Amino acid sequence: MKKMPLFSKSPKNPAEIVKVLKDNLAILEKQDKKTDKASEEVSKSLQAMKEILCGTNDKEPPTEAVAQLAQELYNSGLLVTLIADLQLIDFEGKKDVTQIFNNILRRQIGTRSPTVEYISAHPHILFMLLKGYEAPQIALRCGIMLRECIRHEPLAKIILFSSQFRDFFKYVELSTFDIASDAFATFKDLLTRHKVLVADFLEQNYDTIFEDYEKLLLSENYVTKRQSLKLLGELILDRHNFAIMTKYISKPENLKLMMNLLRDKSPNIQFEAFHVFKKIKDTLHFRKMEDPNNNFKQFYIGDEEDQKKNRLAQQMRRPGGPPTVASGGKHNLQLWETLCLRENRTLFRNHT
Repeated sequence: MKKMPLFSKSPKNPAEIVKVLKDNLAILEKQDKKTDKASEEVSKSLQAMKEILCGTNDKEPPTEAVAQLAQELYNSGLLVTLIADLQLIDFEGKKDVTQIFNNILRRQIGTRSPTVEYISAHPHILFMLLKGYEAPQIALRCGIMLRECIRHEPLAKIILFSSQFRDFFKYVELSTFDIASDAFATFKDLLTRHKVLVADFLEQNYDTIFEDYEKLLLSENYVTKRQSLKLLGELILDRHNFAIMTKYISKPENLKLMMNLLRDKSPNIQFEAFHVFKKIKDTLHFRKMEDPNNNFKQFYIGDEEDQKKNRLAQQMRRPGGPPTVASGGKHNLQLWETLCLRENRTLFRNHT
């Protein structure tokens, strides 16, 4: 039987392309004298693979070849190898891998998504991509592929309910701005794309998640703090997360935190904190009006007499810091309401 040359001039069919690519990636892993030639072959193979999947300007992707290539990627384990060896591939090759991965992930057969099924059966692929945030050379590429995975609810669920999800709280605080921002974009996507799934996740993991989230709101990094505050507003005010909101605003420590953020040295942080207050107040008021039997009274405290409001507002202005927040839920909610009323004029005047 004739042996196929390792450095093939022009691999034609999907099986050949996959074999040549896998063999040359193995050479790159060894880092021996043949590395330069192997790197060139990897680039050629990736280009050939991309042409099959995406077609050319004058030719549509061949359906049969696409199906064969997808099956070869699954059977050979090359999809995993490409991610594992991403750091060894040159800059343009990294871009090609990203395009190939995302293209094959979007592929559907009727209502089925074969690559989603494959990754669901091999979840370590997701965690390899997530860990990519620890490698600056591939972090942004891994982020692009990870966000494409998150578009599919079964894959988003695997990440959310894994222990590795908490790594995001570390990655969004990385010192490299581009990587931290990309990690936050992925983090936000995970927590906002699939509403019902996320609501279930937050309810099941409330204490753990919000304990970690508080650290982001207290971050020394201005961008992290501001982005986290804006995302918090989105999360607790989404209608699917109403139970989360009521739990969040009933805890006195959360009120204290927001009051401190309203006194932050950055006007933008103050403004974002105010909007969280205002949206909570408006949402609770709407819920009260929506319910003719006033069943939301336990969550909403209406306008108090002016004298009482003024007394609470004076307490909040004292140099010693915010007033002591009692443990009673109704009193806490009354303070949320009163603080919104007090801050309304000041903050809007400063930002208009």
